[in-house]
Amino acid sequence: MDLEIQQRVKDLTEKHGAENVVVVIGGAEAEASGLSAETVAAGDPTFAGPLAGIELGLAVYHIVEPEIKDECDAAVYDEQCGMMEMVLDVDAIIEEVKNIRTQYSKY
Repeated sequence: MDLEIQQRVKDLTEKHGAENVVVVIGGAEAEASGLSAETVAAGDPTFAGPLAGIELGLAVYHIVEPEIKDECDAAVYDEQCGMMEMVLDVDAIIEEVKNIRTQYSKY
């Protein structure tokens, strides 16, 4: 997760409160998705960005998780994410993000 996005997440969390922020990510690999999820929940593990050492505890989901997919208009989801879902290791991504969420998310 780049430094600009980290700052935006931090600013939005300060403005709206961590309990009112849900982060939806869309990384193509489980490891990258897990790193992004960890960054917004437990702090930047690389200690390079604005979230270094800052545990926001945010709820974080990947777009392919059923909790998010089911909230989307099916036609829009299919148009925007359908092809991606066919080529990604969806189960590995879901498992990785869910593990991070279970371990670090407070909301």
